[in-house]
Amino acid sequence: MGFLNFICPNSPTVWDGNSFSKCFENMVFGFGVNVVTIVMIVTLGLQNKNVRRNQISRMHILEKVFLLFLPALAACLSFYDIFYLLKAVLQGHTIVHHEWFFRWSQFMSWMTILLFSKCEYWSLIFFNRVLCFWWIAKSFLEIPRLQTSFLSLEAIRCIKESCSFVAGVTFGVFINVARIIRGSTEKRKLGSLEDALLSDGKDLEENHIRDSDRTVHSYWHLLTFKSINSVMDLGVTKQLDFEDLIQLPHELNPSHCHSTLLRCWAAEETKYCTDPSLFRAICYAYGWPYMFLGLLKVLNDLISFVGPLLLNALIRFLQQGSGHFDGYLLAISLGLTSTFKSFLDTQYSFHLAKIKLKLRSSIMTVVYRKCLYVSLANRSKFSEGEVQTFMSIDADRTVNLCNSFHDMWSLPLQIVVALYLLYTQVKFAFLAGLTITILLIPVNKWISTLIASATEKMMKQKDERIKRAGEFLTYIRTLKMYSWELLFANRLIETRASEVKHLSTRKYLDAWCVFFWATTPTLFSLSTFGLFTLMGHPLDAATVFTCVALFNTLISPLNAFPWVINGLIDVGSGKSSLLNSILGEMLLVHGSIYSRGSIAYVSQVPWILSGTIRDNILFGKDYDAKRYADVLQACALDVDISLMVGGDLSYIGEKGLNLSGGQRARLALARAIYHGADVCMLDDVLSAVDAQVARWILRNAILGHLMDQKTQILCTHNVQAISSADMIVVMDRGHVKWTGSFADFSESPYATIPSMEDSKISSQSLRPKNSINSSSELRPNLIPEEDCITLSEEAQEAIEIELRKEGTVELGVYKSYATFSSWKIVIVISLSAILMQASRNGNDLWLSYWVDSTGSHRTMYSTGFYLVILCIFSVANSLITLARAFSFAFGGLRAAVQVHTKLLNKLINAPVIFFDQNPSGRILNRLSSDLYTIDDSLPFILNILLANFFSLVGIAIVLSYAQILFLLLLLPFGYIYKKLQFYYRSTSRELRRLDSVSRSPIYASFTETLDGSSTIRAFNAKEYFFTRFTEHIALYQQTSYSEIIASLWLSLRLQLIAAFINSFIAIMAVVGCRGGFPVNFGTPGLVGLALSYASPIVSLMSNFLTSYTETEKEMVSIERVLQYMDIPQEELCGCNSLHPDWPTQGYIKFEHVTLRYRPSLPAALHDVSFNIAAGMQVGIVGRTGAGKSSVINALFRLTPICGGQILVDGVNIADVAVRDLRSHLSVVPQSPFLFDGPLRDNLDPFGEKSDIKIWEALEKCHVKEEVEAAGGLDIHVKEAGISFSVGQRQLICLARALLKSSKILCLDECTANVDTRTASILQNTISSECKGMTVITIAHRISVVMKMDNVMVLDHGILVEQGRPEVLLQNEFSRFSSFAKASTM
Repeated sequence: MGFLNFICPNSPTVWDGNSFSKCFENMVFGFGVNVVTIVMIVTLGLQNKNVRRNQISRMHILEKVFLLFLPALAACLSFYDIFYLLKAVLQGHTIVHHEWFFRWSQFMSWMTILLFSKCEYWSLIFFNRVLCFWWIAKSFLEIPRLQTSFLSLEAIRCIKESCSFVAGVTFGVFINVARIIRGSTEKRKLGSLEDALLSDGKDLEENHIRDSDRTVHSYWHLLTFKSINSVMDLGVTKQLDFEDLIQLPHELNPSHCHSTLLRCWAAEETKYCTDPSLFRAICYAYGWPYMFLGLLKVLNDLISFVGPLLLNALIRFLQQGSGHFDGYLLAISLGLTSTFKSFLDTQYSFHLAKIKLKLRSSIMTVVYRKCLYVSLANRSKFSEGEVQTFMSIDADRTVNLCNSFHDMWSLPLQIVVALYLLYTQVKFAFLAGLTITILLIPVNKWISTLIASATEKMMKQKDERIKRAGEFLTYIRTLKMYSWELLFANRLIETRASEVKHLSTRKYLDAWCVFFWATTPTLFSLSTFGLFTLMGHPLDAATVFTCVALFNTLISPLNAFPWVINGLIDVGSGKSSLLNSILGEMLLVHGSIYSRGSIAYVSQVPWILSGTIRDNILFGKDYDAKRYADVLQACALDVDISLMVGGDLSYIGEKGLNLSGGQRARLALARAIYHGADVCMLDDVLSAVDAQVARWILRNAILGHLMDQKTQILCTHNVQAISSADMIVVMDRGHVKWTGSFADFSESPYATIPSMEDSKISSQSLRPKNSINSSSELRPNLIPEEDCITLSEEAQEAIEIELRKEGTVELGVYKSYATFSSWKIVIVISLSAILMQASRNGNDLWLSYWVDSTGSHRTMYSTGFYLVILCIFSVANSLITLARAFSFAFGGLRAAVQVHTKLLNKLINAPVIFFDQNPSGRILNRLSSDLYTIDDSLPFILNILLANFFSLVGIAIVLSYAQILFLLLLLPFGYIYKKLQFYYRSTSRELRRLDSVSRSPIYASFTETLDGSSTIRAFNAKEYFFTRFTEHIALYQQTSYSEIIASLWLSLRLQLIAAFINSFIAIMAVVGCRGGFPVNFGTPGLVGLALSYASPIVSLMSNFLTSYTETEKEMVSIERVLQYMDIPQEELCGCNSLHPDWPTQGYIKFEHVTLRYRPSLPAALHDVSFNIAAGMQVGIVGRTGAGKSSVINALFRLTPICGGQILVDGVNIADVAVRDLRSHLSVVPQSPFLFDGPLRDNLDPFGEKSDIKIWEALEKCHVKEEVEAAGGLDIHVKEAGISFSVGQRQLICLARALLKSSKILCLDECTANVDTRTASILQNTISSECKGMTVITIAHRISVVMKMDNVMVLDHGILVEQGRPEVLLQNEFSRFSSFAKASTM
């Protein structure tokens, strides 16, 4: 006890009744902590004394600053304390021993750091894991001493202790961050160790000096975000392009991010093979950097409470009238604290954003890679819409968890610290406010649970809507021909209605959350001050406005906590199947499949890549000019390409939309041949081209020298190809029925390919004297396809570049959104926001008046009166807040519904050429990401903008009233603020637009890859496509990174300006209070109010401009949607109304019809005239690209004709409503179309036919047995009809057409994908079942049209001949006769 009395005379050993005793703080939290630190450093120094030289590292400039300058500064502060104590002793004052122990130990700890930082092995000491952890704990142990300093009114002591504490925390953060950076740097340098060893010492020293200079320069740029300056300078003067953006750091490169996560995922699968977790893999990949970032957040959160403590000290100084010097120091400290927090805040946001970018890139690339490698059978568990949602929405929602995990502990910490500081001000009266907070926690949790449930249901409906929208866009041409676009639009609207139902639930629940969050501080204030006064305590300015500042600090964590909880919760016959099973795309139930060597594959529906012709053929392989030219000639592509502007560098649109069907097939074949794979699988490649071209391809490509010694598997119905095969396999319904050679095949029971004699069309009568018997003789007769060949620079750009507007988001965009929401709702929202802010400011002004009345002892009213008025303000504020929250929710929902409805109406009424010129990924981006922004993000940020704006106006008014000198700052800082925001906004708008544009290729590429994944895997081109996708991601990363840097650049500068304003207000309060001006600038209550209002202006100015800029960025989604509000529309109206039974006869007449797909393209139909009598069956033939399909396009008005007219039963179809016209015609399109849903709905979507009639139609089309085997009419057809083979899909489409019972039936090459036998049966069915109907058949096979009443031959869009087929055959010089000769295949 004698020693304790010696150390702590006249002082409690541990507790003094209210807090730790000063002796305990100095000896335990001070002296004890410093001794442990010294012992650890010395021990580590002695342990590493004999370290090997290769473990010694040089000290960079920044490390010198933190390891030399910072400890030296802290040591000087400690020495000043010792000097101050010595001076006090010399003046006769008594200094207790525990004070000496603490001050000397503090000085010695910093000197020990300085001493050992000079050692060669300094890094092994200070970057030791144990010491790094201890320094974090040391910072927390020093907090009680810091609090004691702030409770005193000695300004110099407060500032000195704060500087010492900040120095310790900064040192701790530095050594932890530097240890991580050095560890990762050493790993990267391991690969280049040999190069480093070869360098001489002089070079190393010079490089070290240069690297140090660069390091300081880069760290300063990193701290102030100056790297964005060059981009912003350009943003003010011009429209930004991708090359103007900031260079992407290596650590954010998608390839690097992908390999990091993939490596951790592989380790996770190895460790937890039965139940691997993506979350754990993400933690392995980015967990440590993320956790150490939490240290920075701790410091940032704690610094935020220094402001209210300094405010308390300053107001008490003003009340007690202490010396001038202390007041000025406190006022300046307020500004310096705000400045320091500005740097901490922006750096935390920056590094968190980098981790989020890494995670987003990792997830998107991993999802893409999975889609590249997983087979079709395994992928069928998910719909295409669900997989697209993984990429478009779920990736971003997963990344947003990065905010939630830190906030999960940070927000409760902030709340606890704020409540503790409130206890120091109002004692246990704060429990009244705490009770309200606690009562709201289960309410908020319950609301969050409901929000999570509604969100989950909403996302399911969103997935379904996006899937249906993708289906709608993919088959829009077919839907328009069927006149089904309204039907599909209604399906989309139904899904959207379900989605909006859950969205509205979520939004109204959000409104309740907003109500509770916004009113909590007001209710907290009312209950706390009410109880405090009722307990008999008088209110003074320091207590009230320190509490008000703490209430404002509480707003953010209380507002965010439910969102954090919510964020954590969100989060055929068998031929094609045979090829797919060999490729590994089918699920192998039993048996085995063996293949060896490389594989090339051409699918039944050719898969074409968006890009140039050369890109499609090379497919990632090196360019070999000789082989490339040979392949083009063998596939009959050389002449086509020679006529294209740009040649083989001509751009091909999405899915080859600007190529004809034959060109697409030959392009896919050229890709397979060029690759020279050991095994080449060709799925029915000859059916899409006419007979003469097919013969050339068979001889020169499939059987040519380029394919010598290659194994080829050809799925075909082509007789010539079958006769040339070494081995024939006959399949039926998934079973191999027969195998053997062609010689044996001709005698087998399966040799029923309709008379090879028919196909050869009596060679005696058809063969001319000089028959075509060699490929060289055949070649000159090949005519290039010109249906979609471009002949000018303008026309070559079939895909229009996505437009992005320049400059500010126009006022009209905001007006449009207001119109979508309803102007009445906008007025209600604005009024409620004004009244809400007025009631809050009135509440605080009343408190100020109350304090002044109490302090002057001239109060005219009782305490109850003041409380009643305060209650009135609180209740009014609560009711107005509720009205604002619900009106905003209603307005946002109304806008979301209106936007989707109008956008969908515009899309369904758009002409087919619009969809040809705009990839479906681009349109889907509007219907997914942009609409998601309009549904969710835009109303949210707009609500924040409104709140920030009126809060800023309210603060400006109150400050001007309380401190008249504040008006001096309004003009200059208003000007600076305006210039700064203009400088920033000019760039941020462009960056957001670039961000939107860079996102579209990601979705387009992803959709494209989903469609062609089997082809990509067959060619083993997975890495090529993955590299291509990572380039899109890299561009997306670059725009996002530039956007983040620009945002933080603004935030930092605004906070620095606001820090100056804070200091100015505080200094003017000190000057005015001490009589420095001839006029008194306000009562203590008003001064306290001004100071409490000056503190939040730091964040409010930044938040306002940030929310304004974010709103402008989000408004880009409205702007992009509005672009589609002006797209061209089909002429839907007509002056003639049709009878329900029209056409009654089926008479068709073309009079001088000319059709162009674009004004700059050659005519697809040129002055075409013909008559088709009622009930006649007509075949249209011609080489690929001759304009055959254009006849149907003209008849169905898919493309408006340039001249002439078309009459059906004497009615000019241009005078008929276009949907009415199409609904009265039947068609079987070239590409079969089945949608996701019951088979009955696919055949009879309007429910007009009985089951008996449906079965009859299926039987006529010889697909009844397959449907019965699959489960009948109620079976669910999977997306794109993948439940059936392409041939079966075509047969079902024909049954659909027969059910319609129209007098006009158009068959657009519908027999191309069925075998010859089935095609013959189909023709017999059409002949027998379609008697009295006018049938127009576009065919590649001559046998298809041989029994028709009339044949028309087109060439280059010109009708060159027509007549009965048997008559034309007799004329050996006719075009039809030449086709027939070539069709001996």
